[in-house]
Amino acid sequence: MRFSCDKNVILKEISVAQEIIASRNALSILSNVLLEADGDALTIKATDLKVSFETRIPVVVENPGNTTVFCDKLLGILKTLPDGEVQFVQDDGDRLAITNGNSINFHLHSISADKFPEIPETEETAFFSLPQKDFIAMVGQTIFAISDDETRYFMNGVFMEKGEDRLVMVATDGRRLSYISNTPDGEVPEFEGIIIPPKVLNLIRKLASGEGELKLAVADKILFARFDNQKVTSTLIDGQFPNYSRVIPDSQDYEFQVNRGELIDALRRVSLLADHKSKRVFLAVSGEKITLRSDESEIGEAEESISCRYEGPDAEFALNHAYLSDPLKVVEEDEVSMKFTETNKAITMVSVPEASYFHIVMPMQME
Repeated sequence: MRFSCDKNVILKEISVAQEIIASRNALSILSNVLLEADGDALTIKATDLKVSFETRIPVVVENPGNTTVFCDKLLGILKTLPDGEVQFVQDDGDRLAITNGNSINFHLHSISADKFPEIPETEETAFFSLPQKDFIAMVGQTIFAISDDETRYFMNGVFMEKGEDRLVMVATDGRRLSYISNTPDGEVPEFEGIIIPPKVLNLIRKLASGEGELKLAVADKILFARFDNQKVTSTLIDGQFPNYSRVIPDSQDYEFQVNRGELIDALRRVSLLADHKSKRVFLAVSGEKITLRSDESEIGEAEESISCRYEGPDAEFALNHAYLSDPLKVVEEDEVSMKFTETNKAITMVSVPEASYFHIVMPMQME
C-alpha cells in the first residue's frame, strides 16, 4: 500500500478516531485505526465495539491496500509533522512508513486489517432523513438533562421515538425533563423507542457540518447515522425508559414571562454564593418583579431583582440553579415563560412564542 495526502486533512479524521478509542489498551486491536486506500480515497475506521466511526478522504493512491496501526502514536506523529503532503507506505512486512518526503521518517508497527472488527451495516431502506441542523438542535435541547447516575442506566441517554407524525427526543434525570419534537419531510420507518448514549450524540453534533441531510436508521439495537462523508454507528442502551408523558402537566394555572438573558445573568451572579453541593437558590415572583437569592451561609448571601410580567398570587420556589440555567442557555428566543400551579410541583419553561420544545424542572425543598 502506498498513498499520499495533505497532513491536515488526515490529522482531523485521526483525531476523531482517537477520541472514540482513547480508553482502549495499547496492546489491543481496538486501539488501532484501520486505513484502507483504494481508488482515489482513503477509508478510515475506528471502533470501541460500542461506537464506530468511518470516513473517507481524498488521497493519491499509488498502490491500494489496507492495514491497521496504533492510533494514538499515528496521531502524535501527524501533529509533529510540518504542514504539507505526507506519504504512507506499507511494505510486505508489519510496518507502515510515514514520511514528509524529506528528512522526517517514522515506522509504525502494524496489524493486519483482517483482524479488525467488522463494523455493523444495515439495509438502505431502513434509513430516513432530516436536516442536520434539526437533529443537532434536538440533541442540544435534551442532552444536558441526561442522568449521570449509573445505577439508573436507563436514564443515561436520550430517548428517541416515533410519534404519529413526528420524531420525539426526551431526556430526564428524575428531577428535570427536556422534550423536543420534529416533523421530518419524508416518511419515518416504524421503530420501538430507543435510548441513545450521549457519546454518540456528542460525536455526531461535533462532526456534522450543520448543512445538508442526516440519515438515521435503527436496527438490531444499533443506531446508524450518515452525514457528509461520515458514518457513525452505536449500540443502544438496553432498558425501559420512564413513561415521560406522566410527568408533563396537562395544564397549569399561572405563568410569568421574563427576559431570558436577564434571568441567566441574575442566576449566574446569585449562584456564586449558593451552596456548592445543593446548588439551591430561591426565586420569588410578585407582581412585575422576580427576586433571586441564595441561602445565607458563612460565606455570605446574594440577592437580585429583575422585571417580569405576571398576574397571580405571590409565589416562591427553591430550585437547583443549574437545572434552571441549563435549559435557559439553549432556548432560542429572547423571552421565556415559566408555568406552574403550585410552588412544590413541576415548573414548565417554554419559549415565547412557544416552539416544539419545553423543559420541566421540579422544585427543591424550601427548608
